[in-house]
Amino acid sequence: QVRLVESGGGLVQAGGSLRLSCVASGSIFSISAMGWYRQAPGNQRELVATITSGGSTNYVDSAKGRFTISRGNAKNTVYLQMNSLKPEDTAVYYCKITARGMGDYWGQGTQITVSS
Repeated sequence: QVRLVESGGGLVQAGGSLRLSCVASGSIFSISAMGWYRQAPGNQRELVATITSGGSTNYVDSAKGRFTISRGNAKNTVYLQMNSLKPEDTAVYYCKITARGMGDYWGQGTQITVSS
């Protein structure tokens, strides 16, 4: 059983910052990639940022220069530092891991609301 627990969401004013955390636990042999996705009401879920086991990162254009994804020392934790938040960043943010030989797993999501 693989479990992902996200934390760090909430309400913030435009221009503010938040840091999301996601901890993966369970029978995971190896994680090849971790990432953050978001889904706003009426929209499809979209990629925000990903990081591979080798440290390569990828960001959606709207997040570049404002968001930073990183992995914890334990390698089962991923963070998303979000600065200069905008109202259009409002969404439910989901953590996803890709476990080698096991597939993808998703967290339950955490709400971020950015007020103008």
